[in-house]
Amino acid sequence: MPELPEVETVVRTLAPHLVGQRIAAIRHLRSDIVEPRTIDLAHLLPNRRVIGITRRGKKILIQLEGEAILCIHLGMTGRLTVEPAADPIKPHTHLIADLSNLKSEISNLQLRFRDPRRFGGIWWLCNGEAHDTNLGPEPLKIRSAQLVARLSKTRRAIKTALLDQRLVAGIGNIYADESLFHARIHPTIPANRLTREQVFRLNRAIKLILRRAINHRGSSLRDYVDADGEEGGFQLLHRVYDREGEPCVRCKRPIKRIVLGGRSTHFCPRCQRRRSS
Repeated sequence: MPELPEVETVVRTLAPHLVGQRIAAIRHLRSDIVEPRTIDLAHLLPNRRVIGITRRGKKILIQLEGEAILCIHLGMTGRLTVEPAADPIKPHTHLIADLSNLKSEISNLQLRFRDPRRFGGIWWLCNGEAHDTNLGPEPLKIRSAQLVARLSKTRRAIKTALLDQRLVAGIGNIYADESLFHARIHPTIPANRLTREQVFRLNRAIKLILRRAINHRGSSLRDYVDADGEEGGFQLLHRVYDREGEPCVRCKRPIKRIVLGGRSTHFCPRCQRRRSS
């Protein structure tokens, strides 16, 4: 599933194509991926100008005229790309938006949302509804003291806690594993048992790993591409994720894989010993 660095990269590569453009027409191919189900995007979206595009957690927020927001979650296999209108439409493309320039002339570009497994979705939000109270703070902005307070309230394994979007928004399996490795913290330690120094170290590691991943345009393991259809490169820099049995880059001991909360978890049993400090 695309995580914060991948979604941020999609937002950054979409912005030059979308901001300032108008949506000329919509081909709404699947209604069952849109919420509310009664919304008719083909009627609501045309002639609205895109005034901005941002990210909240793993969600893409396309800000439109009239205080409306089109919220898109990529799910596991979703792709949001800008493509020439003449290009063939790939299977499982569920939404197509024709774009027009400031002179209201239809361009040759389309915004397309494709999601083979349909775990993603589209939400029509109005009048400030984009503020999701179920999402925690952004990990690139959260202060260490905030993270200490949040982790102190849960006895779940730290890896499991980091995947809870209500605790911190945007971190997923890849970057939880990579951050814990960088901070030298065992993934099974209860979150409320971490020392203050460990949490401060973890907060620094999360920010460092996420920024590095954004600089490398995310990790392309299976389906992820940015808005231009280009793959990311951070998968080449993974230290533990999806490297079971390979030597640790620090100590050469084989990377271990376990399952926590139904999710694959990768770590170095030597560099990330389960201990109190």
